[in-house]
Amino acid sequence: MLMTSSYQGDDTAEIAKLKQRMTSEFEIKDLGSFRYFLGMEMARSKAGISVSQRKYTLDLLKEIGMTGCKPIDTPIEVNSKLKSILEGVPVNKERYQRLVGKLIYLSHTRPDISYAVSVVSQFMQSPYEEHVEVVTRILRYLKSTPGKGLVFRKHDTRSIEAYTDSDWAASVIDRRSTSGYLPLYGEIW
Repeated sequence: MLMTSSYQGDDTAEIAKLKQRMTSEFEIKDLGSFRYFLGMEMARSKAGISVSQRKYTLDLLKEIGMTGCKPIDTPIEVNSKLKSILEGVPVNKERYQRLVGKLIYLSHTRPDISYAVSVVSQFMQSPYEEHVEVVTRILRYLKSTPGKGLVFRKHDTRSIEAYTDSDWAASVIDRRSTSGYLPLYGEIW
């Protein structure tokens, strides 16, 4: 199904047109305003839409017993270089994978933890205590910022900003280059 529309500023009329077209193609049910779905909380205002995972974050902290932890200001130490460890204390692989998986899901609305989560996710097959310490640091950061998320503000202009960075041969493990990008349509709060 191809849907095209020329936006003229009337959200209500556009939404009604979209519902009508969707109903003609699919069996749908209007559940009203979108507020909470799959751990994501949406809030609409005249200024725009905000998306966060506050409840998901607080539930995660409660599940692992970190509701009383001391919060910190950053999700990972500056210039932190984790590597595969052949000596050290291995940890429960399944528990580590489950926890990092939850952090990966949380990073969909939290670009501020994306880099730190990408670092710890590299050690899913053989995690050690050093890796768990970084995961704990991310969780302590989340304790200080549970409601942080994305804001999509209403604008008359439609623009996308993109930022990129790279670090040549930065990986301590295999000397590969690391690069990342961040496209923005809206603002982070």
